[in-house]
Amino acid sequence: MDCLKMQKAAEHNMNIHPMWQGPLAVPGGDRQSPIDIIQRKSVFDSELKPLVPDYDPDTCQQMWNNGYSFLVEYDDTTDKSTLKGGPLQDKFRLCQFHFHWGECNDWGSEHTVDRRLFPAELHLVHWNSDKYSLFEEAVMEDNGLAVIGVFLKVGKRHEGLQKLVDALPAIRHKESIVEFTRFDAACLLPSNIDDYWAYHGSLTTPPLTESVSWIVMKQPIEVSHDQLAVFRSLLFTSAEEEVQKSMVNNFRVQQPLRGRTVRSSFSPFLQEAPSAEDKHSH
Repeated sequence: MDCLKMQKAAEHNMNIHPMWQGPLAVPGGDRQSPIDIIQRKSVFDSELKPLVPDYDPDTCQQMWNNGYSFLVEYDDTTDKSTLKGGPLQDKFRLCQFHFHWGECNDWGSEHTVDRRLFPAELHLVHWNSDKYSLFEEAVMEDNGLAVIGVFLKVGKRHEGLQKLVDALPAIRHKESIVEFTRFDAACLLPSNIDDYWAYHGSLTTPPLTESVSWIVMKQPIEVSHDQLAVFRSLLFTSAEEEVQKSMVNNFRVQQPLRGRTVRSSFSPFLQEAPSAEDKHSH
C-alpha cells in the first residue's frame, strides 16, 4: 500500500514542481534511475572491491536550498576529496551531497530493496576527474559520475548529521545559501561500506543523463524522527511567493530495470542463511 502512496506522491510532485516542467533530456532512455533492487536477482561479483572514500572536510564550502532539495557543496577543483575502488576503475571527486525524503516516515527513499521503502536517502555525487576536467562535462558522458546512495532509517539521533540539521533553518527558502565548512561527508556513511549493490543508471533529476555508476549501500544509517522533521520544515518556495510549499516527497518515480544487471559485493546466501532456530519457528 505504501508503495502505491509513494508513487502517487512522486507523480503529484512531478506534475506541480517547476523543475519537472521543462523538456526532459532523455525520454525513453533505458538506463534510468531509481530502481527497486531485488536481492535474489542481484548477482554476486567477487571482483567488486572495497570502496575507498578519502574526503577532506576542508573542501566543504556551502549549503544551499535549490528549490528541490538542499545541497552541501564541496570544492572540486583539486583531488582533495575523492572516491576510488568499488566498481570504479578511475578516481572520482566529491562535488556535493543531498537527500531525498518523504512527507512521513513510511516513504521517501528513491531506491527500494525488495520494495522496502526508507524515509530518506542520501546521495553523495562524484565526477570522474581522471577522464574529465569539469563536472559539467562528466555529467553528459558515460562513466562520468559515481553516486553513493545511503538509506536513512528512523532510530537514534545521528550525531554527525546534527551539525547539518542545525544549519538548515538558515536555508529554509528556495535559493538561500549559507556558508557551511569543515563537514566530513564520511560521517554519513554506514559503518559497513564493503556491502553494496552496483548498477549503471542515471541522475534522478533533470537532465536525467545516463552517466551514473550507482553504488547503493546495504546498511542504512540511523537518524532520529526529529532530525527528519527539520528536513521537512524546508520549503520548495522562495520567501516572496504567496503560497509556501513544504519540501517533501522530492523523489523520482521508480524506473524499469530494462535488462540491466544489479551486482552485489556480498553474497546474500552466505551471509543471510536462516539459522536452524528460524527454520523451526515457521
